[in-house]
Amino acid sequence: MSEQIKHECGIALIRLLKPLEYYRLKYGTWQYGVNKLYLLMEKQHNRGQDGAGVVGVKINVSPGQEYIFRHRSVDPNPIKDVFGKIYKEFNHAAINYPQSFHDPVWAKENLPFAGEVYLGHLRYGTFGRNSVEYTHPVMRQNNWRSRSLVLAGNFNLTNVDELFDLLVGLGQHPKGFTDTVTILEKVGHFIDEENELLFRQYKNEGFKNKEISRLIEEKLDIRKIPGEP
Repeated sequence: MSEQIKHECGIALIRLLKPLEYYRLKYGTWQYGVNKLYLLMEKQHNRGQDGAGVVGVKINVSPGQEYIFRHRSVDPNPIKDVFGKIYKEFNHAAINYPQSFHDPVWAKENLPFAGEVYLGHLRYGTFGRNSVEYTHPVMRQNNWRSRSLVLAGNFNLTNVDELFDLLVGLGQHPKGFTDTVTILEKVGHFIDEENELLFRQYKNEGFKNKEISRLIEEKLDIRKIPGEP
């Protein structure tokens, strides 16, 4: 990194430690996490005028269900634009499914951004054009949940060329040349190596592939919510 972190990009992270039912009973809505993220990002409104992005993650969903959702914007008021898209989906469901909408279990199964982890980012551009492609968070998705990755940051790399060449040297063919994507793929490389190491370890111990996926996720601690079995 070229310098110490200062008042540039804004980052907000929320990790709900209990099931959505808890927040429905205590605060009157399962939207507690999304609402708090909005307030946190509005508090940092001055930290990034070039764009905003939000990722929501559902934990412990069944195979076949999408569990990572993202909206990004470079509109003049990007926070309003991003959350406008999220709340529009919620409002649409509230109108069309009024009996089910307030049920946290139904919401998690049917609505984007009804989850337990939220990451928000306000962009203060220091690299690349002012376009949505350069707006955080960036994502790396995989059929193995333990290999999926979402990243947002407040940094300005000065050795992007060097890191990019390292990726190429590993045999990769990066799809973009930005500081964030370069870091994403570099971290992703080590995540892949750890997955392969754990897979071989559990396979040698006699576990089946489906069991191994669960064991890797638990080892990397990506799915457990306190209070849930």
